[in-house]
Amino acid sequence: MAKPLTDGERRKQISVRGLAGLGDVAEVRKSFNRHLHFTLVKDRNVATRRDYYLALAHTVRDHLVGRWIRTQQRYYERDPKRIYYLSLEFYMGRTLQNTMVNLGLQNACDEAIYQLGLDLEELEEIEEDAGLGNGGLGRLAACFLDSMATLGLAAYGYGIRYEFGIFNQKIVNGWQVEEADDWLRYGNPWEKARPEYMLPVHFYGRVEHSPEGVRWLDTQVVLAMPYDTPVPGYKNDTVNTMRLWSAKAPNDFKLHDFNVGGYIEAVLDRNLAENISRVLYPNDNFFEGKELRLKQEYFVVAATLQDIIRRFKSSKFGCRDPVRTSFETFPDKVAIQLNDTHPALAIPELMRILVDVEKVDWDKAWEITKKTCAYTNHTVLPEALERWPVSMFEKLLPRHLDIIYAINQRHLDHVAALFPGDVDRLRRMSVIEEGDCKRINMAHLCVIGSHAVNGVARIHSEIVRQSVFKDFYELEPQKFQNKTNGITPRRWLLLCNPGLAETIVERIGEGFLTDLSQLKKLLPLVGDEALIRDVAQVKQENKVKFSAFLEKQYGVKVNPSSMFDVHVKRIHEYKRQLLNCLHVVTLYNRIKKDPTQAFVPRTVMIGGKAAPGYHMAKKIIKLVTSIGNIVNHDPIVGDRLKVIFLENYRVSLAEKVIPAADLSQQISTAGTEASGTGNMKFMLNGALTIGTMDGANVEMAEEAGAENLFIFGLRVEDVEALDRKGYNAHEYYDRLPELRQAVDQINGGFFSPREPDCFKDVVNMLLNHDRFKVFADYEAYVACQARVDQLYREHPPGAGCSLGVNPLLAGCLCIVCTVPWQDPSGSRPCLLTWKLPEPQGVDQEGHQEHRLLGQVLQ
Repeated sequence: MAKPLTDGERRKQISVRGLAGLGDVAEVRKSFNRHLHFTLVKDRNVATRRDYYLALAHTVRDHLVGRWIRTQQRYYERDPKRIYYLSLEFYMGRTLQNTMVNLGLQNACDEAIYQLGLDLEELEEIEEDAGLGNGGLGRLAACFLDSMATLGLAAYGYGIRYEFGIFNQKIVNGWQVEEADDWLRYGNPWEKARPEYMLPVHFYGRVEHSPEGVRWLDTQVVLAMPYDTPVPGYKNDTVNTMRLWSAKAPNDFKLHDFNVGGYIEAVLDRNLAENISRVLYPNDNFFEGKELRLKQEYFVVAATLQDIIRRFKSSKFGCRDPVRTSFETFPDKVAIQLNDTHPALAIPELMRILVDVEKVDWDKAWEITKKTCAYTNHTVLPEALERWPVSMFEKLLPRHLDIIYAINQRHLDHVAALFPGDVDRLRRMSVIEEGDCKRINMAHLCVIGSHAVNGVARIHSEIVRQSVFKDFYELEPQKFQNKTNGITPRRWLLLCNPGLAETIVERIGEGFLTDLSQLKKLLPLVGDEALIRDVAQVKQENKVKFSAFLEKQYGVKVNPSSMFDVHVKRIHEYKRQLLNCLHVVTLYNRIKKDPTQAFVPRTVMIGGKAAPGYHMAKKIIKLVTSIGNIVNHDPIVGDRLKVIFLENYRVSLAEKVIPAADLSQQISTAGTEASGTGNMKFMLNGALTIGTMDGANVEMAEEAGAENLFIFGLRVEDVEALDRKGYNAHEYYDRLPELRQAVDQINGGFFSPREPDCFKDVVNMLLNHDRFKVFADYEAYVACQARVDQLYREHPPGAGCSLGVNPLLAGCLCIVCTVPWQDPSGSRPCLLTWKLPEPQGVDQEGHQEHRLLGQVLQ
């Protein structure tokens, strides 16, 4: 039987979660029991917790269906310009709670489930995360879908329905071990298969040129089966669609040449075709170049473009007969956004369809393609850029190779006419990279074939213009834009931190959930003691709740009054989890040196997954766990310092840890993090940021005032100067005694007594070939952390606030957030404000409800 709610919990359940009318509650109970009986074929005597979750999921989905159908009817009747967001990753997380929030059903479901003797939170925990992404790129795509639905835009997400998403991470003896993420094992109540829209996708074969045109013959066919998932907007009756493709072998796959003995083998070989959608590649910011990955990229693009063109031709709902025959208006009705270079093949594929199938003249087809496509760049790391071998294209996609050669030739002819004799420029700007292994530079193809190119934070967009695509920027400067990333406040505040959301709602209403500029209404409440007390109470409740979770999950008892210092993101050298480790070791050594000194208690949490083949990232995880083993069991240290590695970090775990965090670590080397969105999630939930001037941190510091964030370390220009001079890690090692002590302990096996040589390669990298200059920022980082301690010491929990609470609402998002807090000097109140462009300014730099890409609606 579920526990009755406390007065505090009841107090939070007001309008922002939807009023629970008696009729609504009765309807939910009735629908729940009906699904348990008719859909799951169970009664209460034999039903499991998972059955109860599924019954509730089907109940909630019922409320989506009518809105979903009406939304699609409206789009067909009004025929608006449609936005197609193409991404190989959609990191959606869980759906049940988000759907209840957006439909305003949470209270009715909560009450109905309580009356049935069940616990809603317990049922929510049963749902598997839809982990169809690696990190920020996939989560951005998911946030986009929520935002576009909330804005009422006719938007579609297109990707792959991976049978296995991002691996589940287990920590065994301190090491990461990967387990398959069989997220579909128990079925997915949110998706609807659409076999009537199954489409063929072709591979291999040969190209034949004739007077009638070009034909791609003798191909192998794989079928793309669409699965649709509803994407509800926030309380606006709009339900958009995410369509994910699953690979199916055709019935005659390899059967045309079977003999009596080969039939079974031919049927079993169907798996070869269906492997295309089997598993998500677990690489983040690293290009591997596998043929299966190229197949995935073409598979999603080929199926999606057929679907887009079918929808373009049919102007009336439910009609599949071609109506439009002219493609003149295609860019006026279709916007294709390429989420990084993974869907870059949309450019040659659209050209193939227009030229070979629809018989459009090449120049006209190229004009249509460029006007339709736009490209988002997500990284400046050279190892992450996709460069496919020409030989692989020649075998797998011969017609597309022809088209890419033709696109490149016309492009180079244009460059040569503008810069005669500049052979080096032609080499730099070519799509085809010459050498022992000729390669296709997909980023160059995207830039050439798109009408708009954007980076994802102002500093990143500047690097894109001045470094990565400098030659292209000089050729077409008007093409390059900035669109700083954003997050959805529905999931990242209302869903994951209802206490804080409700505290704000009680003061200014709930309009800020779709228009964050309304947070300016908090300005007159800067000195409101009741508000400050309520925010502090919410933070402390979140910390206590997460402390209980940590003890249950990891067996580590932490002090909820300690500073929760959180560093969660993919494990990568450029994100510099190693810098955090060095600070932890330094703190440990200081406590051991003088145990009588007053230290600010700190619980350091580090989490994230390492790519399975990334040796150094796995070593970093082992180092974190090894440091934790020593620190956490040292009686002299006690509860003044704890180190916890958060196993299997994912969306649903982020929803728990972010509301409880006091300090958010965003410490990448300046110029390496494209944007970051975790930085925004933490600030929106009342955590303060310690970070470098990198990615979106730069704009956050500019709008908030750098004095209101803990900014430290090298700037981009400093990094560049150090590169020119030559970075010498030994200089810092020799000069800084605390750094030297920490490095020697790691190197000498102090934290790995059973494997003394375990971390020698980590130390060797840091001393001799560290691209990300950890030692160069160590001194400034440790000093900045001392300032964090000072602020926490001045405003400890129980004295009205904790770090991230004295700032009345130390939160920011991608539009506007006013966050008044008292300057540590006590001299003035500081206002953290995010600028909001004018409503019509969808295509200008800055932030709109989710900074919808400007080029989409141009």
